[in-house]
Amino acid sequence: MSYQATVAAEQELLQYSVESFTFDSAFLDRTVKLDAYLPIQHHPAHGMSLLLVNDGQDLPKMPFGPLLDQLLHQEHIKPVLVVGIHCNEDRRLEYGTADILDFMNRGARAKYHRKFVLRELIPLIRQRFHPFSFTDISYAGFSLGGLSALDVAWKHPEVFTRVGVFSGSLWWRLRDLNDGYEEETDRIMHKLIREGNYAPHMKFFFETGTQDEKMDRNHNGIIDSIDDTLDLIRELEQKGYCRKHDIHYLELPDGRHDVPTWARAFPDFLKWGWGR
Repeated sequence: MSYQATVAAEQELLQYSVESFTFDSAFLDRTVKLDAYLPIQHHPAHGMSLLLVNDGQDLPKMPFGPLLDQLLHQEHIKPVLVVGIHCNEDRRLEYGTADILDFMNRGARAKYHRKFVLRELIPLIRQRFHPFSFTDISYAGFSLGGLSALDVAWKHPEVFTRVGVFSGSLWWRLRDLNDGYEEETDRIMHKLIREGNYAPHMKFFFETGTQDEKMDRNHNGIIDSIDDTLDLIRELEQKGYCRKHDIHYLELPDGRHDVPTWARAFPDFLKWGWGR
């Protein structure tokens, strides 16, 4: 293929533009970098979904733009505006569960992250990408960012429709393993699900990998990340969510706790949530 033909083919495939910008957050007391992945040909009058992603600095490493281009070009997904939220060195303070700190007081700024998302970021996106109207809003994240996304969305079902959790830090706990830890009561997100309310429109996507980690707290031969995820799914089922219709679980046989694994899983998430 000639150079001109290659360029023409690449331009035909290009379905998304990427716009990076910053926002000075009063709640986080820092400048937040954001990457917006916007469908090029989509008409504002048609409306579309909005997807927020924690740890947005990992998306270019996938690389995320070409991934979206291919899925939309092949008509595997409907148009969706994706906004990646970059973290900073305070990641372990800003992410976590907003209303309950873990046993090491991590997540101390998670309540401000939640306020940033709800009261600054979503209004900013609506203003910046006017006249697009968003038919629904979803939230996803990786590792601790996945826990944060689930926590915010679970607390605010009036705002969010779907949640994507990739290698989620669902071990987040009230007590250290050597300080009387109880599996059934000390995992914070499981407790929040158990004590929360059922919202019939909510949908959940979980990804884990068999090589996500090596820890096995209860010595049952299954790594904790898989155990914690499956136990949380059971909590959702107890709450009333259907495994077949409301919950999608993806376990990658050789998946690791890294960006290449999440890049492999992300098309499944997008086709699950926004498939044609």
